Amino acid sequence: MSFGARSRAVLASLGTLGLALASAPSANAADGTPTTPTQLFNGYRHCSTDADRPSYRWAGEGLVVEGIPGTTDTTGNSLVGVRYQAWPVTDPTRITTVTRDRVTPGFEAPVTLPASALADGQTYAWQAQTVVGDAVSDWSAPCYVTIDNTRPANAPTITSPNYPPEEWNQGGEPVTFTLNANGVDDVEGFEFSWQQDLPVIGTPIGDHGIPQPVDPYSDTRYFKRADALGGSATLNLVPPRGSGPMTLWVRSLDRAYNGSAITSYTFRVSSTAPTVTPAVPSPEFGEPTEFTLRPEAGLQSKSPVVSYSVETVGGQNDKTVDVAAAADGTAKVELTLDGIYNESLRVTSKSANGWVSDAASWHISYDTTPTVASDVYPENGSGGGAGVPGTFTFTPKVKDVMSYTYSFDGDPEVTVAAGADGRASIDWTPPADGFHYVTVYATTGSGIRLAPYDYFFSVS
Repeated sequence: MSFGARSRAVLASLGTLGLALASAPSANAADGTPTTPTQLFNGYRHCSTDADRPSYRWAGEGLVVEGIPGTTDTTGNSLVGVRYQAWPVTDPTRITTVTRDRVTPGFEAPVTLPASALADGQTYAWQAQTVVGDAVSDWSAPCYVTIDNTRPANAPTITSPNYPPEEWNQGGEPVTFTLNANGVDDVEGFEFSWQQDLPVIGTPIGDHGIPQPVDPYSDTRYFKRADALGGSATLNLVPPRGSGPMTLWVRSLDRAYNGSAITSYTFRVSSTAPTVTPAVPSPEFGEPTEFTLRPEAGLQSKSPVVSYSVETVGGQNDKTVDVAAAADGTAKVELTLDGIYNESLRVTSKSANGWVSDAASWHISYDTTPTVASDVYPENGSGGGAGVPGTFTFTPKVKDVMSYTYSFDGDPEVTVAAGADGRASIDWTPPADGFHYVTVYATTGSGIRLAPYDYFFSVS
């Protein structure tokens, strides 16, 4: 788990324990007087100047502390140095000093306090000052941080009063979960997801290198603060899909965002898919057809269905349309199906409480190939002869056919208009005996190119 957006690097020499300060960092001669560093952060989180409310941070590889140095000169480009001191609040004489030289005023100047100087469970104070040659600024007010390198010992417990794990549950209402710290007294909150890979807590870095920490618990999609330190939290979540096995993954977080082991809660939800009924049993190709959508009864009793999402698959221009439901949860939608081989509908309902059902599927197949017939050259048979003309008649299986496009033996395509009855006839004379074929497809008045048909025959 990563807690910072920038890599951890030792950017300065490490001081020694004791009262002695490290030598002043070298820098170019600077104009103006050094000013006390501002924008202080530890571990990319705001420093706390309240000794009774320290920041909690992991420091297993050291702790990054930083601040922005400055001088009273706002026009020059001189470099300055920064000195940091840290000590345990129980023993202010044990001072660790770390320096960073040749940094640009107005930008964050991070250093790493060594892990060897930071004991797990101890609270430390640290402060910073700007250094230019022999001149130094005042020290900043102390920041207080408690080192927490220990993750919660126990994974949280998860229970649900309305979706027990041992049975199939009626869907339609949010799942209520109770998350408990399971006896770990420093758990501050919980991280959860319907995916096993939980989100990473990070800190973006803004202008001038200033961290932009965000309270993770403000993202209620994945985080929930406990009702008290070491306490519990209640979630009300709509599952990511309408039915089947569901698993929620959870871990506890302490005040330093150390995560416990991940645990999970699996339960099962019965189908809540709506029903889809066309006005006629087999809608015609290209003809507008009304469909009636009805909610699953158990789902409707939990929370009324307010809308449907209808997705077409396999048509000329697949689309998704949203349809409002009536008070009883039903809805009607008119669709023109134009898939030259088949077309499907995928329909989900949405309830007033946000529940989205699993999808109902409806499917129909179409044969839009033309019928081909010949008086001289029967399909899959033989007849005629080289130089003997034959008539080939094309008959549609769907309405609104305006033309046919055909090709004999792979020759260039030819298009002929259909008659008022949708039929067309053409004459063709084979140049030689043997195997031949014609490929033909129809085109509708709306420009849809229908499925092609291959007609095979022999010339004897």
